[in-house]
Amino acid sequence: MGETTVKTSESRTTPSSPTVDGGRFARALRVRTPRRPRIWFEILLIAVSYWLYSLIRNAVPEQKAQALRNADWIWQVEHSLGLAFEHTVNQAVNSVTWLIVSMNYYYATLHFVVTIGVLVWLYRSQPGRYAAFRTVLFATTAVALVGYYLYPLAPPRLMNGQQFVDTVLVHHTWGSMASGNLKHMSNQYAAMPSMHIGWSLWCGVTIFLLAKAPWARILGLLYPTATLVVIVATANHFWMDAVGGVICLAFGFMVSYFWYGSRPHRLPRLVEPAASVPQGVPPGGPSPAPGTDQESAEQEKVSSGR
Repeated sequence: MGETTVKTSESRTTPSSPTVDGGRFARALRVRTPRRPRIWFEILLIAVSYWLYSLIRNAVPEQKAQALRNADWIWQVEHSLGLAFEHTVNQAVNSVTWLIVSMNYYYATLHFVVTIGVLVWLYRSQPGRYAAFRTVLFATTAVALVGYYLYPLAPPRLMNGQQFVDTVLVHHTWGSMASGNLKHMSNQYAAMPSMHIGWSLWCGVTIFLLAKAPWARILGLLYPTATLVVIVATANHFWMDAVGGVICLAFGFMVSYFWYGSRPHRLPRLVEPAASVPQGVPPGGPSPAPGTDQESAEQEKVSSGR
């Protein structure tokens, strides 16, 4: 009779503990299976997260003097690069009343409407990718708070002696928290990075990567481009604030990649249903039938005292 070999517990591999080649770094990149999002949880999560974001952003000390010095420095850097075009755009667009008023409302509303619309679209049509893209958005927004704390910055419209037009005040536009009666509800010196760019670029990239219709993908690319024009024309941001928003978005995609082990658009579009277990079968699987090799191995371990 040949020698019977029995695997010890150390040499067994179990399906519940997969091993990933490449060491600790590769294990950090293991793919997490997306779960089907729950509508009540997502609404609560987004509402609480935005409330915390607004609370923390507005709790940042305004540091007006430092914010104005930083604005002067950025303005000088843009001049040295030959790219200080904000004042020209602000003055030119302000001379066309219907256009600048439209941009004021664009700035005040689409920032929220389009972002929520893309989240709803993801939830309904791309549930397997929803959580990964939502993670990108949340990480982008969270890291922006670091910028508000470390680099207070006045928007161009609040600079001294540069003659930028505060278009909301001049045209009495409703809805913007950047000027007028609502300005005390928002930190006026948290312009770097621009989350109008961070969020709009998130929307644009998401639509471009996932939409099938060519016209939708084109609109996805045009949306952050139009937003850049709006934030400059209304004198709410320098173009360098937009660069800050792009960097924050890149960080958000990096966080999502490390968490899910894949780029968001490479994940399955739909969530696979969980495998059903027949009634009466224990979680570890059915018991081995008498006389099988597995039962013989277990009996041999018992008789040998292992």
